[in-house]
Amino acid sequence: MNLPDFDYYNPGSVHEACEILARFGSKAKVLAGGTDLIIKMKHEVLAPQVLVSLKNISQLSAIEHVPGKGVVIGARATLNDLVNTKVLHKKFFSVSMTAHQMANNQIRNAGTIGGNIVNAVPSADLPPILIALGTVVKLVGPGASRSVTLEEFFTGPNQSVIAQDEILTEILIPEQPTTGSTYLKFGLRRSGALAVVGVAAAVTMKQGIINNARIVLGAVAPIPMKARKTEELLAGKVVTDDLLDEAGVCAAGECKPISDIRGSEEYRREMIRVFTKRALRKAIKEGHA
Repeated sequence: MNLPDFDYYNPGSVHEACEILARFGSKAKVLAGGTDLIIKMKHEVLAPQVLVSLKNISQLSAIEHVPGKGVVIGARATLNDLVNTKVLHKKFFSVSMTAHQMANNQIRNAGTIGGNIVNAVPSADLPPILIALGTVVKLVGPGASRSVTLEEFFTGPNQSVIAQDEILTEILIPEQPTTGSTYLKFGLRRSGALAVVGVAAAVTMKQGIINNARIVLGAVAPIPMKARKTEELLAGKVVTDDLLDEAGVCAAGECKPISDIRGSEEYRREMIRVFTKRALRKAIKEGHA
């Protein structure tokens, strides 16, 4: 399949890229890794007249720890950058391992964290764990920038709050030294498959009690969803098998799955029950005071 004709821009700064996006409006698309956009163009799902590459904006690929703040990840950092960068591996191992579960090595070398977020696909793997960790994203436009929690970023399938002339530039995962976290997913293949369900959990323990629990469910609602009733159930409780069983049942009741080729509504609810319990057990084991 051949790509449709388009004009290609390769700006050297975020400001320049935003100006190009503002100039061409809906005719333009941002090109980062291209693993999703190029395929859609080949299949004539999308036909942008202008592509604005982020390739030459080097600061968008950085991953660094800022003491007292957290880990700041440039939006053009690849999935394999997330897997292999030592500081992220040390501070937020759950994010590195989530990236490692995604696709194959070739795609991980090209696909970016920014693309995985901006595409706003309900089954995407990174958003649930990032939301559970309280991630904030920075959006930059021609004349201003703004910060948005990732939880507030998504508005629907393939939809978000980002404006046509804005670029997602960085992802901040805040410091949380006493929190254990994990992301578990079930797919139809051994590795690299789209999630049928995904569960992210981040749990802070204090003297053997759950001080705070954040649970985010993927692929079972139009956007990644916080399991708020389940979080409330767990807060202030001593961990027992019965409590984790109850949490799994509660999360299964909260989610809003559909039936499709990858699984029925009933099957997805059952998988949420099972994987919520597993994710909580793993996150609790890692959390400490």
